[in-house]
Amino acid sequence: MLLSAQQLKEFEEYGFVKGDVILNDEEVEILREQLDLVMEGKSVKKPVLNRDMNDNSEFAMKMAKKDTVVQIVNMWMASEAYLNHAANETLCEEVAQLCKTEVLRIWHDQVQYKPPVIGGPGDWHQDHPAWPIIQPADLVSAWVALDDATIENGCMWMVPGSHKWGDHQQYLQNTADYKPHHTKPELLPEGVNIKPVPFEIKKGQVGYHHCLTWHGSGPNISQRKRRAIAVHYMPGHVRYEPTGSHPMEPFVSVQPGEILVGDDFPVVYRKKPAVQL
Repeated sequence: MLLSAQQLKEFEEYGFVKGDVILNDEEVEILREQLDLVMEGKSVKKPVLNRDMNDNSEFAMKMAKKDTVVQIVNMWMASEAYLNHAANETLCEEVAQLCKTEVLRIWHDQVQYKPPVIGGPGDWHQDHPAWPIIQPADLVSAWVALDDATIENGCMWMVPGSHKWGDHQQYLQNTADYKPHHTKPELLPEGVNIKPVPFEIKKGQVGYHHCLTWHGSGPNISQRKRRAIAVHYMPGHVRYEPTGSHPMEPFVSVQPGEILVGDDFPVVYRKKPAVQL
């Protein structure tokens, strides 16, 4: 189940692409149940919830609630089912295609949950500007819906081609109708269009996006939940470049300029050697 040449071209051009439904109903239900256990504090491995990522305690997990959007970081550390999901063969093979790499590691994962009716919007942003300690900006995220993600319940929106424009995070804002606004458009490449398109994803389906692609989401005004698990994958050549102030730096064990490896960034994919006939 590899991505087609057309899908690879689409990702190259737009910075995002939809894959297939890769989880069946039973697999989705397992992840939903594990999420409920973690949110209720009943998981076997007890995560630390509602914790500020900027504190100095051991990095394991975070659950933040903002505008009634629950975000939980590094589910793979609390749930074997989520670690297995991050190592899903289809996901990893396809991300490796998109990254043009033979090795993938987890940077981190995150669950995003928008409850029915009161689920808030997601601010317009790019992922990599929040991750300055890992270079270059070649990461790809695999976003798998645990419920159908539609415009009505707050699916993501993407700006096609925005992954080619560099870091514009400091200029990105939200309009009143949850669309992107750039405060200094003269800094954008000439002639670009920042009009977003909806990125609706079916339950169990995966959507891939580049770490510089602009994305955001509207509120959940439906009666349905909107749950999803995103895994942010590092290709094998990503290196550590310290800034002196990033909250993940205390958990890095390699030297500046070295490939970012370690127990907190497990390898989930290695390309299999070609079979010799």
